[in-house]
Amino acid sequence: MAAGVDCGDGLRARQYVFLLPEYLKDASKKMKNGLMFVKLVNPCSGEGAIYLFDMCLQQQLFEIKVFKEKHRSWFINQSVQSEGHLHFATPMDPLFLILHYLMKTEKEGKFQPLDQVVVDDTFPNCTLLLKLPELEKLLGHVTEEKEIDSKKYYKYSKEKTLKWLEKKVNQTIVALKTNKINVGARVQSAAFFPGDQASSDKEEDYIRYAHGLISDYIPKELSDDLSKHLKLPEPSASLPNPPSKKNSKMTAAQKALAKVDKSGMKSIDSFFGAKNKKKI
Repeated sequence: MAAGVDCGDGLRARQYVFLLPEYLKDASKKMKNGLMFVKLVNPCSGEGAIYLFDMCLQQQLFEIKVFKEKHRSWFINQSVQSEGHLHFATPMDPLFLILHYLMKTEKEGKFQPLDQVVVDDTFPNCTLLLKLPELEKLLGHVTEEKEIDSKKYYKYSKEKTLKWLEKKVNQTIVALKTNKINVGARVQSAAFFPGDQASSDKEEDYIRYAHGLISDYIPKELSDDLSKHLKLPEPSASLPNPPSKKNSKMTAAQKALAKVDKSGMKSIDSFFGAKNKKKI
């Protein structure tokens, strides 16, 4: 799917290439604002990032990942788009974004209605999160809740949040194992280990790897708390270095060559050096 964006300078709209779930193809046709690209806070970095809202079909939030490669272009219909990036839209749990605002109100220590918590002058479209139908059910995973006069009030719960994140880690571990994805330090140096040994990842490797993936969606402080909650030990020592060439044994051919009498032979460098000047 190619999406056009008006540059606002009278030039042709810039186009981007997206990979979207199959069911989103007709969303924009059924509703004028069926698909909305908005800038919201990144819950890990605190900076702005682009997200996609499906406000028509399943009313979901999607994160946008970008695959960048130098010297790549797209041919779109009869035009060439010089920016050859490939954008991926994948479903995202909106609770990660809501957590960002709940944690900001933690110091106040009081129950508040959600529309007073999710407020952001820098990213005003954050209020779209409140329109997601499943949000109210999800809030119980990370908040304490009170209801007064049929109106609900919420307060951030660190204890609940860590238990919820632990479940996310466990779900990620199951997915990693199901898809037979190798994790841990040994993968990075598989060339120096036998195949079976390189793929025999420990449970700790899976927990650490899954923790790292989840940490991309939460603040550093919460990531550290989650690491302690999971009882992850400090990272082990660095990987063993590859075998040194100096200590490696010579092959039979190398031994035979070493025994050859090289007296009178020219060095190979002499064939590529500068030519001697002719004497006059």
